[in-house]
Amino acid sequence: MEHDHNHKPSYNKAFALGISLNLIYIVVEFVYGIIANSMALIADAGHNLSDVLGLVLAWGAHYLASKSPTDKRTYGFRKSTVLASLTNAVILLIAVGAIAFESIKRFTKPQVIESEIIIYVALIGVAINAFTAYLFFADHKRDLNIKGAFLHMAADAAVSLGVVIAAVIIRYTNYYWIDPIISLVIVLIITLGTWGLLRESLNLSLDAVPKNINIEEVRNYLSKLDGVKNIHDLHIWAMSTTETALTVHLCKPDASYEDNFIEMINRELKQKYEIDHATIQIETSENCNNCSMNGHNNV
Repeated sequence: MEHDHNHKPSYNKAFALGISLNLIYIVVEFVYGIIANSMALIADAGHNLSDVLGLVLAWGAHYLASKSPTDKRTYGFRKSTVLASLTNAVILLIAVGAIAFESIKRFTKPQVIESEIIIYVALIGVAINAFTAYLFFADHKRDLNIKGAFLHMAADAAVSLGVVIAAVIIRYTNYYWIDPIISLVIVLIITLGTWGLLRESLNLSLDAVPKNINIEEVRNYLSKLDGVKNIHDLHIWAMSTTETALTVHLCKPDASYEDNFIEMINRELKQKYEIDHATIQIETSENCNNCSMNGHNNV
């Protein structure tokens, strides 16, 4: 049985405004990065682009979750959010490789940069990213998708502030090698975040248990339900980047009218473990030995 399709508030305006502001800023930052001859600004533009792509994916997941399934795609298009995350991670790793290569070249031939331009442009970035983070602040503790958007934008504000600080140091010291160092630090930040995205996207595309769920805790919860002698064929996987599904067989010899029992399990799986779609099969034989799935592909 599948239940609990909770209504989710719309964040369309917040996503649209946040993405629009950041896209405009990325273009401005990239252009002035070239004008100022600053790899730090160009790298930060790449970092901002990565998080805009993250916002787009979050918005896409929010939209796709509302699409109705079809006879051919019984889960709808939810899984496309996982594929988009995987594609995003691969593209970003290629991009940061190019930025790192150019930054390393500049250590051997430091180039004069326009620090004043960098300061003003990066300050604009601090303001835009902080404002975008604010758009998602109210619900960042209640919605994991929104929390991801909030954290990305807050991190962007901090990185832009780092670029400002570096540009101020360069202006008063003429240590131009600081610029490629800052760009490499930004590359490291992007890589660390992207590596986690790549690893999790690969896992979810292979129907692994989402990292926020402890399967042992779920197994213990189900095993200790009133009247349940044992469980088998437990599977937990991501339907999308924001929704999780579960299937399980429960051995309950005294089972009779079980609708309320199953409804209680669905409710508690949602509340305790953020599992949105649960399918529970109850078996009434003494040891459930008649089930063809008992002992087959179990974890």
